[in-house]
Amino acid sequence: MRFLIIDDSSVDRHFLAKLLETIGHDVDQCDTPKEALSLVESGEYDLVFLDVVMPEQDGYKFLRELRMNPTTANQYVVFCSSKKTPLEINYGLKRAGANDYLTKPVSRETVEQVLERVAA
Repeated sequence: MRFLIIDDSSVDRHFLAKLLETIGHDVDQCDTPKEALSLVESGEYDLVFLDVVMPEQDGYKFLRELRMNPTTANQYVVFCSSKKTPLEINYGLKRAGANDYLTKPVSRETVEQVLERVAA
């Protein structure tokens, strides 16, 4: 599978990328949503891991852009965020429209659970 990670934290981005590569996946990385838009539009990604809290544009706004664009509307997106209250998770899934939600710090186990749901 091929993934895109969008996260302004280089530590979080590289950790998740190495974890995914270790279990046999191809990974691209971006540190801003602006940089990522053309990559997502290419349609090459099975899944996009998207941080919520970023300086230029938050993940909620970026996801709304994706959902409004016919080319990217069906892209599978997983929020990967330090926001972890039930209210924040519910907002990310129900209101913002993410397909799944991971809280940071991620672990191999939680990432593999998400990947199993994508494959199902």
